[in-house]
Amino acid sequence: MDKKDRIDAFGASSLIGFSLLLGLNQVMIKIVNGGLQPVFQAGLRSLLAFPIVVLIALIFRQKLAVNDGSLWPGLLSGVFFGGEFILLFLALDYTSVARASIFFYTMPFWVALGAHFLIAGERLNGQRIAGLLLAIAGVALALSGNAQPVSDLALVGDILCLFGAMMWAGIALLARTTSLSKSTPYMQLVYQLAVSAPMILLAALFFGPFIRDLQPYHLGLFAFQVIVIVSMGFAFWFWLLSKYPASDMASFGFLAPLFGVAFGWLILDEPVGPRLIAALLLVAIGIVLVNRRPKSKASATVNQDHA
Repeated sequence: MDKKDRIDAFGASSLIGFSLLLGLNQVMIKIVNGGLQPVFQAGLRSLLAFPIVVLIALIFRQKLAVNDGSLWPGLLSGVFFGGEFILLFLALDYTSVARASIFFYTMPFWVALGAHFLIAGERLNGQRIAGLLLAIAGVALALSGNAQPVSDLALVGDILCLFGAMMWAGIALLARTTSLSKSTPYMQLVYQLAVSAPMILLAALFFGPFIRDLQPYHLGLFAFQVIVIVSMGFAFWFWLLSKYPASDMASFGFLAPLFGVAFGWLILDEPVGPRLIAALLLVAIGIVLVNRRPKSKASATVNQDHA
């Protein structure tokens, strides 16, 4: 397929499908938390995904190198990646998928705020400020009340998701402000998996027994995460990134939290009241406003939509 100058029907359906997969993934994480300690699950996922991602990169002849000046920022991105998923997987043990989706996908707003100070030509304009304010209003609305918390630590889980989103934003900013930009997207993911696997598994020692009430369906859902979402899913995402405009792809970012809330409600029977729906809409509209940019100023890269 030749490089496109806009999102066509195939691109749109692919991005919708990928966003759906991300929303479903958070439900899977929460379910598997019932069988595996959350931090252990996160570390094991990185460990098992690492060789698969390397193999896919080699098959597609993607450059994997550490001698291009990207080593130190690459290692730091791995630390951020590890911290992000420790926070997210723990959060999903404490709070609902629906609420986690809203807070975790505030990531574009933290990127926009950081880019305002760190990247020339990325200053906040009226449209992007409006997006940030809508997101802040959505987060404040969601935090202001939780009529049916899923645990006594639900508020802690909500806050962990916000900090996880900041870690994710840190990865995106590193990729745009350091020599990590010289690495292929595959190599950036290799850095993240290689560093995060031992880091998270070491942290897991401090969060209790690794095995909870492990059942066969936990293992099936975990395998799906490793193979389909983290490995094959992101290989497909990077392929899309090579074919379609990055700014147009970013405009689909609002779909992931929408699907996360929907799947939390459909699969886990999580309560989704008017307050949460209003918060979700504020955050989703904010994502669209923050990501929408003139073609002439569109960024050359898209932040990785992982989870």
